[in-house]
Amino acid sequence: MTKPTVLVTGGAGYIGSHAVLALLDSGYPVVVIDNLTTGFRWAVDPRAAFVEGSVDDDDLVRDTLRRHDIRAIMHFAGSIIVPESVENPLKYYKNNTVASRALIESAVLCGVPHFIFSSTATLYGIVERWPIREDFPLQPINPYGKSKLMTEQMLADVAAAHPLSYGVLRYFNVAGADPQVRSGQSTEGATHLIKVAVEAATGKRGHVAIFGTDYDTRDGTGMRDYIHVSDLAAAHVDTLEALMANPSTNYTMNVGYGTGSTVLEVLDAVDRVTNMTIERRIEPRRAGDPPILVADNSAILATLPWRPKRDNLDTIIADALAWERKLAEREDQAAPV
Repeated sequence: MTKPTVLVTGGAGYIGSHAVLALLDSGYPVVVIDNLTTGFRWAVDPRAAFVEGSVDDDDLVRDTLRRHDIRAIMHFAGSIIVPESVENPLKYYKNNTVASRALIESAVLCGVPHFIFSSTATLYGIVERWPIREDFPLQPINPYGKSKLMTEQMLADVAAAHPLSYGVLRYFNVAGADPQVRSGQSTEGATHLIKVAVEAATGKRGHVAIFGTDYDTRDGTGMRDYIHVSDLAAAHVDTLEALMANPSTNYTMNVGYGTGSTVLEVLDAVDRVTNMTIERRIEPRRAGDPPILVADNSAILATLPWRPKRDNLDTIIADALAWERKLAEREDQAAPV
């Protein structure tokens, strides 16, 4: 049976490009919309159709939805840097909330039945208990998280009024790269620990900063639930298939492994995988950093056939490192002689 065509917004970005690969590998036709502000045209698999533009360009989006007979949308497009959202909240409410509203309206007007939204564990704010369940209070402490929460609320309201079912996936700390080295995290100035560490391992950075060593964790450094980006992409495909099988059901689920690694454990693993010692520098705590962010993933495990396949810290780091080395080769080849 022919599978329906899926629109992936932000499909030239880090997570979106991996979702494109997962969909294509599963036999779904894919159309990507991306304005290439932070994404890369070369990151889009050539098997997918590509449309350059923004999700709030109503005419472009609606023409794309109708022309390709889109039956589901995976929405990754948006701005994602927490400190920037504090400095420039209007950008985040425009790029995330207002643009998402436009896309949801286009989906309704064009009769798209399914919508999967890239959300975030940032919605939970500063929590006092772990692991974090979906029914914990949603109290984001920055405009990035608030902009995502508003989109979740819009989806719930629209689904109650229109024939649109949705899946909301709240990510924890996404890391790693495609095991076949087809895509990975490519943006400059990334702040995610594993990306920073493999940049240091390949000489792109001189050191890795450790922000705080006095947290109530195993070794005093912050603990996070790191999920491999390919496992995350697979969760999107499984969510889509659940929506198609149960079109009157909506889903809101954490996506994580339910286990945490501290900053020092991550850096020890990077040293182990690279067989080298990366310079570490102790810095003060960053404001708003909770000591532990670990998912309760029992809901997604009970709801979907999804099971992690690359839930090993060394594996995540090895894949991230392979991608970092490929990026370095690209830069060397592009450098003027």
